[in-house]
Amino acid sequence: MKYSNIFFSLITVLIISCKEKPSEKLALQTLNNNKFKFEVETIVSDMDIPWSMAFLPDNSILITELKGELIHFKNGVKTNIKNVPEVYFRGQGGLLDIELDPNYAENGWLYLSYAANIENDGNGGNTTIMRAKLKNDALVETQVIYKATPNTQSGTHFGSRIEFDKKGYLYFSIGDRYNRDVLPQDITKDAGKIYRINSDGTIPTDNPFYNTKNAIKAIYSYGHRNPQGMAMHPETGEIWAHEHGPKGGDEINIIKAGKNFGWPKASFGVNYSGTKFTDKTSIKGMEDPIHHWTPSIAPSGMTFVTSNKYPEWKGNVLVGSLKFQYVTRCVIENNKVVKEEKLIENIGRVRCVRQAPDGYIYVAVQNLGIVRLTPSS
Repeated sequence: MKYSNIFFSLITVLIISCKEKPSEKLALQTLNNNKFKFEVETIVSDMDIPWSMAFLPDNSILITELKGELIHFKNGVKTNIKNVPEVYFRGQGGLLDIELDPNYAENGWLYLSYAANIENDGNGGNTTIMRAKLKNDALVETQVIYKATPNTQSGTHFGSRIEFDKKGYLYFSIGDRYNRDVLPQDITKDAGKIYRINSDGTIPTDNPFYNTKNAIKAIYSYGHRNPQGMAMHPETGEIWAHEHGPKGGDEINIIKAGKNFGWPKASFGVNYSGTKFTDKTSIKGMEDPIHHWTPSIAPSGMTFVTSNKYPEWKGNVLVGSLKFQYVTRCVIENNKVVKEEKLIENIGRVRCVRQAPDGYIYVAVQNLGIVRLTPSS
């Protein structure tokens, strides 16, 4: 195992609130130099694109590889799980998130999100949610519980984070599949949405569009671009999500039933060419983000810190950056990000950040593997 001492580097970030005028810039405070030290320990090495991870009751780890492999890491040994679903491996598509049922110890269900073409129609793929059980190093009792349509050959914006709330509802994200002007604002179509279903795939009857004619009943919120981070607030039980903007305008949102989060009608971002697609950053009747990053950091992975192992981080949100290859610590006050600090820099493209049942923070890093942030003694 390889160790390297990491010290906090301090940053001051400027953010413009969605409701503020251009002259009303809010400067995020610089964090105090609290001398907190930790080490970065490589737990699982030699991985390509570890997209997500889940921790089993025996402290072993299930890790998804984008190319379509599910790996069980236990006692230093990596085992490839059999009977993993066939994935549509293209661009950002492949085997994506993994989450355990809140009652996993009793029922054994685990949940996977992945890009798939289960219709065999030759038209590409779309985001799919499956549940299964693990037995003798194989997935058994596999059940597809949601499949977005239609399939498309686009290799972008699958979304795919999964999260449970305190009531046991399952939330998942599907990106806009790079069909910005059609899908996110249309509740009769998949993509550009966050969904809520029961753990068996049935639809809660109190979902916001359950009784709306022609609407997709599983939709919980809409107007999203590509959410690749999702976590339940440990106190309020609310679902928080972050999503990629285009060139600028990455967002953190608190997800609310039936709400429109604006994409692409309102955004702090611009086209990759630099041209504008909207002149609005806030629209009445649509939800504003609680935080945005401009320029984009390309966020992926998200977790709330509740562990006593990191007393100075408790209540903070950790977010990974694909673009700048760091983990940022977001300090929250009154549902706003008031401070940010880079914890690890230049480690590689961060795909996932989790607080495990053992209380430690684990980070999945592209072309590396899984690392753990261990407080120094």
